[in-house]
Amino acid sequence: MRPFLLLLFLLIITPSYAQQSLPGWKQLAPPDTVGVWIQPARGKPAMPVWGHANGIMVGLAPLPGPRGLIRIYTPYLEYEFAEVMNFIAFEPIPKGSEHRGFSELEMSSLDKGERGKRFWSSDDAMAVLPSAEAYPARGVVEKINGEETLTLYVFSEPFDNGARVYVRLRFFKSRPYEFEITTNTYDGSVDLDYFITTATMGNKARLRTLFLKEGQKSSLELWPDYKDIHFTSHACFSQKEMIRDKKENVYFIAAPNEKDYSKAVYAPGTHSHWKYRGKHATQYWIKKNPQEKLNGLVSGRFTYWASEAPIPGGISIENFELKSPFKNGERFIFGITPLSTEKFIQEIKK
Repeated sequence: MRPFLLLLFLLIITPSYAQQSLPGWKQLAPPDTVGVWIQPARGKPAMPVWGHANGIMVGLAPLPGPRGLIRIYTPYLEYEFAEVMNFIAFEPIPKGSEHRGFSELEMSSLDKGERGKRFWSSDDAMAVLPSAEAYPARGVVEKINGEETLTLYVFSEPFDNGARVYVRLRFFKSRPYEFEITTNTYDGSVDLDYFITTATMGNKARLRTLFLKEGQKSSLELWPDYKDIHFTSHACFSQKEMIRDKKENVYFIAAPNEKDYSKAVYAPGTHSHWKYRGKHATQYWIKKNPQEKLNGLVSGRFTYWASEAPIPGGISIENFELKSPFKNGERFIFGITPLSTEKFIQEIKK
């Protein structure tokens, strides 16, 4: 068995952040390796996993984890046991409203009694009707501007606020640690002011430091006195505060502040799935041709989600996102690189 498949199986059989796991996922066919790509097996109930064979991968329910979230896997960070590194949630805001929809927290209208919106995959932008989760789309491998890519679409059932949204996910052969997210609405949706795709498990790797054009900003500075068990309010940063490359693309960058994860002291009762064992990594968003009103937002937590266990080292960033006025086809890039943040920023500025 190739190393990445071994890591993937470890991921699937290891207890994780999951609030619940749908039955039957262990019996699903493992994914295929096609060149540099991971794709679901064809023509049989299959694990919904896509991405780079030696890089970042994404998955959907019924793999372990809450519903209404895209799972992000990073086996290249050498976990003791491969686990979900982060999640992407959908949070649309209708025109004229200040209230977000929450794909992870809202009750499903398709699956009675289930919390979290149902997501399904497709090879194109036409799959507005739910499809069987056990038969995920294969994804389309093609060359775009001379580069090999893997593309799939992820749809959500309608939100309580009337939003009907989907994203296109695209992986590029030359960029193994990131993928592109394109945001869209489908027929029947209310008009949106925003469609935020938020990275929503920064506490796993204990992200604490933002890297901005004029220096660093710590979560310990942003919320120095916060000790509650809920989320903090958002801290907001304009695109003018973000690091840029020579093409004027903006980078919103976060990383842990710890030098050695093995020295962390966890509070009694902290669940084992929060005890991070992987390598250090830098997480980031990129926006090409940013709108003037683009902002970067972060919220923090003092305790781990759904618990009263304090996070070792103090409050850390949980939600990490870009907020840009909505238009169909808006593209964002999310990545998790094994490069140190200093090296990553050097590469940006070359």
